[in-house]
Amino acid sequence: MTHDPHLAHDEGSIFDGLIEGADDSRWAFGTDFEDPLAGVDTTVPDGVDHAGLARYCLMLGDDALIMSQRLSEWCSRAPDLEEDIALANMALDLLGQARLLLARAAAADPGAVPPLPDGSPVPAEDALAFFREAGQFRNVRLTEVANGDFAHVVVRLLLFSVARLALLERLRSSRDAVLAAVAAKGVKEVTYHRDWAGRWFLTLAQGTEESRRRLLTALDEMWPLKPELVSPHPLELSLAEAGVGVDPASMAGEVDAVLDQVFAVSGVDRPDRPAPAGAGGRTGRHGMHTEALSLLLAEMQVVARAHPEGRW
Repeated sequence: MTHDPHLAHDEGSIFDGLIEGADDSRWAFGTDFEDPLAGVDTTVPDGVDHAGLARYCLMLGDDALIMSQRLSEWCSRAPDLEEDIALANMALDLLGQARLLLARAAAADPGAVPPLPDGSPVPAEDALAFFREAGQFRNVRLTEVANGDFAHVVVRLLLFSVARLALLERLRSSRDAVLAAVAAKGVKEVTYHRDWAGRWFLTLAQGTEESRRRLLTALDEMWPLKPELVSPHPLELSLAEAGVGVDPASMAGEVDAVLDQVFAVSGVDRPDRPAPAGAGGRTGRHGMHTEALSLLLAEMQVVARAHPEGRW
């Protein structure tokens, strides 16, 4: 096959619109991103506390962000190329949800955004992702524990996506237009995540003796963190009553029913392990986390913190 330089030039012209008028501050294609909430009504519903809505969005956004980071760590490590791409795509789905939710938090309460040097070009959602400390994150602890083997990611994703899907289905009717829009899009994405994890759960359970052993080990490890997915924080209860958020306890029956169906088909017994005790009943929703989150954030945030005025 011969190379036609004229054809190559024509193909390259698709990037012309990205580089026209570029200056030294814009050194890579696509570094300027549009407002993630453009076109969506960002008015806070009547009677809803702005700071409370922001904290709620941080809870849901942090769940998605940290889960996305753990899934992205599987890039190039999956059993085959197809599953490698699937895990990467699911990580991107959740990252997209995280970006919208963190942007919503910043729009509802600008005071929630960490302070940055004057003139910093860092968007508010990036500041929330890269310039908060571990104790300021509000994700459930299931999302943060360090990755294990492939069975581990299957179990974690199954537990997370079953609960996340139940949440998003209810959140579609939120009085907050941004949350409703995020949920409507997220339902389609997380349905695929749940189905992918469910199929692999069945495959590992009914595969070899070793695959089943690994699956049961992972389930035994992750199960104690599952109750946190359906345990309400006072803020969640308040916003659920206001028609904005969802009471996680209202999802518990549905979550258990879906998981029990997967367990039954797979020939796996429901684990019987208690949830880990939090200090004074505090959990990830209160900022109580495992050491794994600090290690994850140290790696995830290092470049942004080293260059707080950088443009990416």
